[in-house]
Amino acid sequence: MGYKGTIVKDWSKVEKLGSIYNSNTRNLLLGAVQAFMLEPVRYEHAFRAASNVFAQTGDRSKAMQAFATSGDFPDSVLEVMQRYQQTTYFDTGYERVFNMMDFRGVPRNGFQILDVTDGLTFQKVPEGDKVKINKFSGAKTEVTFDMYGGGLGWHRRLFDDKEYWTLENNAIAFRNKAMSSKAQDFYDLIDAVPATHDLAWQAVTPSGVSTASENYNAIRDINTINKACEDILIHVKDLGFGVTPASQFVILAPVQLRGRIAQALGMVHQPFAGSVPLLTYGIEVVYSLMLSSSSKYYVILPKQKIMGATRMDLTIFSKFDPESYSDIAVGWQRYGGAIGEIKQLVRCSTS
Repeated sequence: MGYKGTIVKDWSKVEKLGSIYNSNTRNLLLGAVQAFMLEPVRYEHAFRAASNVFAQTGDRSKAMQAFATSGDFPDSVLEVMQRYQQTTYFDTGYERVFNMMDFRGVPRNGFQILDVTDGLTFQKVPEGDKVKINKFSGAKTEVTFDMYGGGLGWHRRLFDDKEYWTLENNAIAFRNKAMSSKAQDFYDLIDAVPATHDLAWQAVTPSGVSTASENYNAIRDINTINKACEDILIHVKDLGFGVTPASQFVILAPVQLRGRIAQALGMVHQPFAGSVPLLTYGIEVVYSLMLSSSSKYYVILPKQKIMGATRMDLTIFSKFDPESYSDIAVGWQRYGGAIGEIKQLVRCSTS
């Protein structure tokens, strides 16, 4: 029995295909590696397909069938690739904040965000009159798709000695690093929010609550979150976003504040079951290890003009380097993002 791997289901089958010096064997291995690099994308598409089937039919078995078959790979790749349970080892929380657009295969160098200065207005039109034609104007923000790349070298000795676990561990780490690097770029955009959008830790209510109270910090935190949501709604209400007091917000917080945020969101007016929460807005919480501060968090009106796009998924190119006796795999991905409206974010203090 051969080594059972994550990327290759059974390495003994690879060995039967022929030596690594055989171009057909190398191409199949490259296909398996490329399929592994795209597995997060395939899994996402399959999940969406299954969700659509279930939403339309209510048939869970059909949904599972759609999940199992969506985006299947060519038979030649499936021969050596493991059908394994998808496990994500990288942060994708930024996708809850950014309006991520799909530009895969679209011949574009970027996209534009229009800063509208004269938007739509509706008014009563007397019978027989013409409706007013609204004009749009404003500056355009150009967001380009930049290339990001990295290389991975597999020494041929690993193939010669059948150290397949080392090969796979390197590939897994490479994919995780590529995905984490992409996530970090988007989180860095959020961390670049200017200090003018910082919100101070709000005062405790009622004012007589002692600093020794177990709920002192939580009350101030919940007051800060409510104030941040209120400020965002007021600042964007005339920007055509269609916001209301029922609009949903995202709290993006460092993992160090997980317990504190949870305590604040659990605060209620009275200590009995069914009491109304002190939080007055709809909130989804996203935690990350990639934020620059461990003591500040963000309240965000997601999507809208906080935009990002993927132009090319992580794609692997490979060649043999005889001078180093290594197979060189270079991965490239292409994407871009921008925060087109800074009023959608507030950075909150905790002290």
